[in-house]
Formats: sequence, structure tokens, C-alpha cells
Amino acid sequence: MKRSIDRILTTHTGSLPRPPEVVDLLLAEQEAPGTKRAELDAAVANAVADVVQKQRNAGLDIINDGEQGRTDYTTHVKDRLEGFEGPSAPPLGTGEEGFPELSELLAQFASPFQYRPSCSGPVGWKDWPAAEADIDRAKTLLADAGAEELFMTSPSPGQIGRYLSNAFYPTEEEYLFALADVMNREYKAIADAGFVVQVDCPDLALSRHTVFAHLSLEEFRKEIEMHVEALNQSVRDIPEDRLRMHVCWSSTMGPHHNDVPLKDIVDIVLKARPQAVSFPGANPRHEHEWKVWRDVKLPDGKIIIPGVIDSTSNFVEHPELVADRILNYANVVGRENVIAGVDCGFGTFAGRVQVDRNIVWMKLASLAEGAAMASAQLWKKAA
Repeated sequence: MKRSIDRILTTHTGSLPRPPEVVDLLLAEQEAPGTKRAELDAAVANAVADVVQKQRNAGLDIINDGEQGRTDYTTHVKDRLEGFEGPSAPPLGTGEEGFPELSELLAQFASPFQYRPSCSGPVGWKDWPAAEADIDRAKTLLADAGAEELFMTSPSPGQIGRYLSNAFYPTEEEYLFALADVMNREYKAIADAGFVVQVDCPDLALSRHTVFAHLSLEEFRKEIEMHVEALNQSVRDIPEDRLRMHVCWSSTMGPHHNDVPLKDIVDIVLKARPQAVSFPGANPRHEHEWKVWRDVKLPDGKIIIPGVIDSTSNFVEHPELVADRILNYANVVGRENVIAGVDCGFGTFAGRVQVDRNIVWMKLASLAEGAAMASAQLWKKAA
């Protein structure tokens, strides 16, 4: 991976807003597979080309395809892998238990894509060409982008297991490691195509107050240690410097009062093989956690990608605030070990719009401007 050698580099988390026509065609594909496939492919290609140009116009250094051809960052695998014919889990919901007024408010943001089948048989590839097409399209449309580096996202074994529950394997451990062996093929193909692989791992934080809410903190830590072991197995043959990972507490506008503190999981997260770790650092629940790095030694060679832009707010952060957030991290772990990022994706679920699409690009431009301001201070200080 590129490091911030002479300035703070910028990136984002992965998903970017999809045009309404892409959302409509994705929904049509879900309801009647194959009937509008050619139209969908053409619309997605146009959407990828558009977000590539918009990322460069905003001034981002490390970019991707915006996940334009996926309904979300995880459940698209149900269409590519066999073994997922079990009953669908209940919808994820958009509110918070105990906050009925907030739930009513957030209902308008619900994604129409709610089908989450459980695992009912051995997992394996049934539509590898779909994964290849996704990778090939991104490679073609990003080839001449002129970016510092390119990345592509894929869900971790633990994240797939969190979304698509196990109803077949005798234990969760067997399920996770089966997913690890299967997903290795996709991770390796992404790396072989020249991308840095971003493995999305919200399960390492988000599952504390969801699927593992009944566990003690110590029991939860043991669970995510297993998730990290499965992740490491799944990327075992990819160089660490071609890997990054994203950890988060969800991209919802809820209170987040039950989020597990970063300090309680960071030691386990840092055991994962990916060189860089992306995590939220801008939203009001986690902005203070830059202080965690005063007490946690960043392992040699590791890079952090803290979010310095909130992905759920329609406020456009002032570049000076962005610079201040970057400086908090860089002054603790070293400027070369920091890449400025975004808390979560702006298009996590197709059809769910929390931030106006035009504001997204204003926020990303502010990210680039703030990184330039921070760079001027950091390199002037060093000189």
C-alpha cells in the first residue's frame, strides 16, 4: 500500500451513492433475475465511470468503483455462492429498540433489499463469472483514473456469517472457516487484478451490540478472535501490504450508545494480517478515540485510516476541522502511518439515502482540502 510519505493521502470506505436508475435495475434483477441484465450492466458501467471521475474531481488519492453494481457490501454473495437457500432472516431494521420516534423517522431510509437467506448447505462458488465480471469492470474503468492507488472491497468471513446466518454447519467456527476457504478465491482475484483488497469487517465491532449482545465482553472478545483467525486464513496467500480492512459500528443515524469502545477490541483487530485498518473517527460517539493510540503501540508496518468525515451527517465538515482530526492521529502515530478516510460508506445499502448525493462530493472535497492543510503543517513542522 501507498504510505503518506510527502503528504497525507486520502481515501474513503467503499460504497458511494448509486443513481436511481441503477437502484431500480438492481431491484428488478432481484425480483426477476436476468430479465434486465444487459440494461443493468450498462447502467452500472456508466455509474462506475461517473463515480471514478467524481472521486478524482474531489481530490481523493486512493479510489474504487463505489460498489455500484452491488445491492450492499455483503449480501450480494448470496447470489454468487451456493448453500444459501435457507429461510430469510428478519429485516435488519432502521431504528433502535427503545426509541420509537427515532425508528419512525429512520423508516424512510430503509433499503428495499432485505432478503437475507440462511446457510442451508455446504458453501461454494456457483457463479464465479459474476465475481470476475465485477473485478474486470472495475479494472477497466479505473485503469486510466490517474489515482495514487486503487482498492476494491469484499466482505470478511465473519461479516458474511453475521448477515447470512448458519443453519447447516455443526458449529459457527466450521461455518466461518468454510467461508474463509471459499472467499479466498475472490480476495486473491482482486489482488491479482492489481487492487488493494479491502476486507469489510464490521463484525469485529458492530456484532457486540447485535448478535453477541448477550455475551460478556470477555466472551465477545473470544468470538472476534476467532473471526480474526478466519480472516487471516482467508487472506493467507496475499501480501499484507496489498490488504486493508474496515471495522465499524454501523452506518446508521442511531444513538450508538451501546457501541463497544475501540480500546476494548483494538488489540484483537491489530492481530489481523491487513496492513491498514480503517475505522470511524469523526462521528460524535467515536471522535475522541484518537486518544486510544496514545496507549496502543501501532505495530511496525501498520497503517491506520481513521474516518475524519462523518458518513451519516449532511453537515459539510470545515477543512480546518478535518485537518485538526488528521493532526490528532498523525501527531500520535506518525504522519507516514496515517491515511485520511471516511467513517463508513455513503451508499452502504442501495436505495437507502442518508446523505444527499451532492453533499457527499462536497464532503469528500473537504476531506481532500483538510488533508492538504494538515500536510502543510506536518511537513513544515518536520522541516
